[in-house]
Amino acid sequence: MARHAGQDGQVSTMRARPVEPVMRVADAGELMRSLGEHGVARGSMVAVAIAEPVGLGVAVDGAAWVCATPTPCAVVASVEAEIRPRWLWWSSDTATTLLAAGVRVATCWDVAEVHRLVFGTWRVDPSRIWARLHDLPSSTMPVVGQLDLLGASLDADEGDDEDPVRPDGHLRPEWVAGAWRNRPERVGRWAATAWSAAQLLRRALRQLPDPAVAEASARSESAAELLAAELAFDGLPIDAGTAEQLITDAVGQRPHTDAEVVAQREARDAEVLRHAPLGGGHDLRNPAHVRSMLTRLGIDVPNTRAWRLEALRDVHPFVDALLTWRKAERMATTYGYGWLDQHVAGGRLRGAWSGSDGAAGRMTAQAGLHNMPADLRPAVAAEPGHVFVRADLGQIEPRVLAAVSGDPVLALATKDDDMYAPVASRLGVERSVAKVAVLAAMYGQTSGPAGQALHRMEREYPVAMQYLKDAAEAGRQGHDVRTRGGRLVRMWQTSDEMEPDDERSAMAARGRYARNAMVQGAAAELFKVWAVTVRARAAAFDARIVLCLHDELLVHAPVEHGEAVARVVADGLQEAAHRWMPDTTVRFVADVSVIGRWSDAKA
Repeated sequence: MARHAGQDGQVSTMRARPVEPVMRVADAGELMRSLGEHGVARGSMVAVAIAEPVGLGVAVDGAAWVCATPTPCAVVASVEAEIRPRWLWWSSDTATTLLAAGVRVATCWDVAEVHRLVFGTWRVDPSRIWARLHDLPSSTMPVVGQLDLLGASLDADEGDDEDPVRPDGHLRPEWVAGAWRNRPERVGRWAATAWSAAQLLRRALRQLPDPAVAEASARSESAAELLAAELAFDGLPIDAGTAEQLITDAVGQRPHTDAEVVAQREARDAEVLRHAPLGGGHDLRNPAHVRSMLTRLGIDVPNTRAWRLEALRDVHPFVDALLTWRKAERMATTYGYGWLDQHVAGGRLRGAWSGSDGAAGRMTAQAGLHNMPADLRPAVAAEPGHVFVRADLGQIEPRVLAAVSGDPVLALATKDDDMYAPVASRLGVERSVAKVAVLAAMYGQTSGPAGQALHRMEREYPVAMQYLKDAAEAGRQGHDVRTRGGRLVRMWQTSDEMEPDDERSAMAARGRYARNAMVQGAAAELFKVWAVTVRARAAAFDARIVLCLHDELLVHAPVEHGEAVARVVADGLQEAAHRWMPDTTVRFVADVSVIGRWSDAKA
């Protein structure tokens, strides 16, 4: 059944313990001895705060230390090599700092990412996290002023400004803004504060419907955020020369003046408009104008979306020219020379990454990494002496539906490489219709060619369909839901002033959103467990993930280890699936290949 989370996702918490006194250590060796005396071993959680060149703060239950050193990342590297704890930090900003210093760690526990998981919120600065965990209203959070960062607090009632927590329970805004970096002892206290916040979050995880699954999700989601930091730092290998040639082929030579930009744009437009009908309204960038031109050519379509026009490409030369123009226009405006100059350097395409999009929890990226046109894929090339191991999950969402719903009949269909074939056989329809029916069920579509097959699905796969119905009804009623891994997916509320038709429309939209989020969110969780498993196992072969694309992984590996890494990727899926869902009834599959360029992958 879909798990409701309550109207506001409230999870009871406890009060944090006071910050412990901070002890000084001279170097990495003394720090490791102190950690060992407190029972820290491989995999133990150790909170960390880094302030260059002030020092390194470290905290565990009941103790906090500071190592005053201009090279705190080097101390982390020593502890990582000797002990390999699970580093606990406020956010992936710490990972970014470590990467910039050439330090990579194996595991982490990310306070911000776990807070997103538990409470379904996107804004996760420490002050908001702390307030939420202590049931303090965000409206009373203090705001830092310019003078606060320059010295002591201006208000005597605010207490000891060497304590990160004010007497009213809120974090001091000047600490959140960075004043914790001012002195070594503060760095240690900031690490201890992160430790306290994490313990409250772990308490919240234990109060979720399935605590063991939620705690596992906290670890994998944290690792995914660490992977996101590495993806942003490493970048995607790009053959810049090939990329520039592909852009030139699509939009023309690199323009050097505004006049040349305008001339290229007009030339692209003219190539399409020579096929256009006579009359006004010839703005190719205006969908209404394009639809009007199509109508005058005898082509009546409800909209001008590419997938709809693709089937009409041979009907009239205008349609073919229009679709070709759209590709070139996208290249010129989004993936042109400006994009190349801004985001590609040193043979790598770099953009910011996030381990969670804040809704269903999918990984996201900027700089066009998630939307790169297929025409540019030949430019994504492994570096000399390397190959790509590319893996694409097969029919991930319907397989996940079988798993999370516990439908034994749908699970049986996953034993086939192509699960739509046995579904089609059971429904007595063509494979294409069965595929549309399954997707329509997950996305809440009830009309069209899949309508009749959907009724058959309710008869043949009642458990899966009931799971989707329960999720949809929760959304319709405005109840938040939780994915299998425990992520809270919030529903928006309707206004009392809405017209009845508008309210019904909003309720229906919530229902569709909720039913899909339960499947898409769980699929994102499985994908990230797979990705972080591959990240850990591939490191032994000096291979690194360079792209995560919803259900696709691209791993950059030394050529001599290509086949071994391919086995790691394939085996990693089975390991991840078992960790994500110990019941092995549902089979997950991936197409894995070793290639030189992204475009070499099978369509």
